[in-house]
Amino acid sequence: MFTNLLSKAEKHYHSAKPFVLYRKPMEHGVKGIFQADDTLHYVDDFTEKGFIFAPFNAENKIVLIPVDEALEADFIAPNIINNYELDNLTDDTKKEFYLQLVKNGIQAIKSEQFKKVVLSRCLLFPFNSSPFTLFTALLSKYSNAFCYIYYHPKVGLWLGATPELLLKTENKQLKTMSLAGTQKYTGEENPTWGIKELEEQKLVTKYISDVLVKEVTQLKISETTSLKAGNLWHLRTTISGMLKYDTIKTVIDALHPTPAVCGLPKKPTKEFILKHENYNREYYTGFLGELNFKSETRRTNNLRNTENHAYKTIKNTTSLYVNLRCMKINNNTAIIYVGGGITKASNPEKEWEETRAKSETMLSVLKNIDN
Repeated sequence: MFTNLLSKAEKHYHSAKPFVLYRKPMEHGVKGIFQADDTLHYVDDFTEKGFIFAPFNAENKIVLIPVDEALEADFIAPNIINNYELDNLTDDTKKEFYLQLVKNGIQAIKSEQFKKVVLSRCLLFPFNSSPFTLFTALLSKYSNAFCYIYYHPKVGLWLGATPELLLKTENKQLKTMSLAGTQKYTGEENPTWGIKELEEQKLVTKYISDVLVKEVTQLKISETTSLKAGNLWHLRTTISGMLKYDTIKTVIDALHPTPAVCGLPKKPTKEFILKHENYNREYYTGFLGELNFKSETRRTNNLRNTENHAYKTIKNTTSLYVNLRCMKINNNTAIIYVGGGITKASNPEKEWEETRAKSETMLSVLKNIDN
């Protein structure tokens, strides 16, 4: 039962032992991975197995929770989710700093230092409730996102509901996406996109396609579609292919951080972010998920005789998600992270409003629980 899974995670948390609970998009099953001690394990060459938690800055180490114990339980969302108001959960104290940050980014683009940069900020709010109540609220509200609660005593307590896949592999098959362009959902079924959002999406898609040419064969790029994630619309393009090599390390090195969370080109935009954002992103805009899990499928070549003609196929799978729409719980404070892609067509005031809209993913569940 889900309550038993939650109870085990709470015991691990109070014993200061690492664990993660998570649910993939459009699935019912919540998985739990539990580490037996508090040792800090790292990823070396991506041949390891476990749940990984990677920072934005790829120069820092990726944390691994090995699968000492794994459990799974179905989660059934309640029929009623309370409405919420955000009036008393807004934070405009750093608006002028962010507006100036965006202006500086636009100026750098116009002076041809780079083509696009993703600039972010963090919001701090009091938090005096159970993080597991918050995780349950995320599961209830965001069925089409990767929802998680992650804890390591030497890393911290993080929660999120991210819509963005970094990559998924099944043996040699690889799938990824470019996700850029954002507008608030207002009830429409087919949103209209402006030049700024369409151009941003093209830049991200082209970058990912270009770097994957060296890593995969049979590269395929889908049509761009609109994806609804919570109260937001995004533009999404799916990219797939067959891996040339036995490791995904070179693919991740090439992809992370993508233009959707850093900028284009990668090196100068990353330097701009680290110099000008004036805070440490830590694991926001990093990535997280399953590394080298085994999945088993059964098939038959005769539907009338499944007993004698059943075949078992074992697949090596990896599913990694970009850590967006997330927060860190530090003592009695919830730190919420939001950002947006800046191009030469950006308007600073609209960029500020976009970050406010993105913050609602986390703020809405904070409002819904008893603090």
